[in-house]
Amino acid sequence: MDDPALNPGDEAAPGTPGTGEDLCPICGGSGHIDGGDCAECGGSGKITRGIGGG
Repeated sequence: MDDPALNPGDEAAPGTPGTGEDLCPICGGSGHIDGGDCAECGGSGKITRGIGGG
């Protein structure tokens, strides 16, 4: 089941342990592209990514 709080660019839900906010690579953090909201980040300019690793 899809989580409606997730945007296509999110790797996990916000607040998930082992994740952090990053600038959207599609809009460069502006939240806008071609005069509208960026579909990758939902217009926020930020995505949630996994951090760390081994």
